Amino acid sequence: MTDHSLAHDLLKNRVILVTGAGQGLGRAAALAYARHGATLILLGRTVGKLEKVYDEIVAAGGAQPAIFPMDLAAATDADFEAMAQAIDQQIGRLDGILHCAAAFDALRPQALDTLEAWMKLFRVNAAAPAAINRACAPYLEASGDAAVILVGETHGHAPAAYWGGFAVSKAALEAYFKIQADEWADKPMRINLLIPGPVNSPQRAKTHPGEEKSGLLQPDDLAARLLYLMGPDSRDVRGRMFSGPG
Repeated sequence: MTDHSLAHDLLKNRVILVTGAGQGLGRAAALAYARHGATLILLGRTVGKLEKVYDEIVAAGGAQPAIFPMDLAAATDADFEAMAQAIDQQIGRLDGILHCAAAFDALRPQALDTLEAWMKLFRVNAAAPAAINRACAPYLEASGDAAVILVGETHGHAPAAYWGGFAVSKAALEAYFKIQADEWADKPMRINLLIPGPVNSPQRAKTHPGEEKSGLLQPDDLAARLLYLMGPDSRDVRGRMFSGPG
């Protein structure tokens, strides 16, 4: 299955929030969702990057997106509640969330890590997705058929030396995912988790700077999987963990 083999109106009339939408997998997914009819809410830390994605969507004929700048490392419950209420008031619905935002600093031994570094990683990689889902849950439930996708990471699933707080925070995201899937088992919204594997992304450039990139998956290679998990064809798929493009 490819992005272009899916119905062009797969996400028609759906409103989808994408975090980390300014680059990498978040950008690729936002563009794919827009191509298939969705209205996007682009959340990220850097306004300039979000504006570029906005322009790409509009230039391709997609619905006009909304931009929501936010630093997840500093955001509070009140900020997430305000965001959810603004989505409801300004757009009137929310049908899905894709959590692509991630914090990563550098590979290093735990002896060189700090509490402050770990706390930032936990806030962005585990606590923020949970808080966003909590704030948006009433609007997802009102949709009647909403999907949430978490993006995990290989070293969160199988931790290894030097991945430190990043691996631990992504492992915490997996634990949260299992709890939330259980709690939403009878709700009209579903949650699944995707571990992309090695992808040519800004984060990968930090962890493997000398790597030959031509053999890696590109963010667009995961578009079909992310479309399927966000669209109506996966309404009975819940609480499952996926790897790679499928």
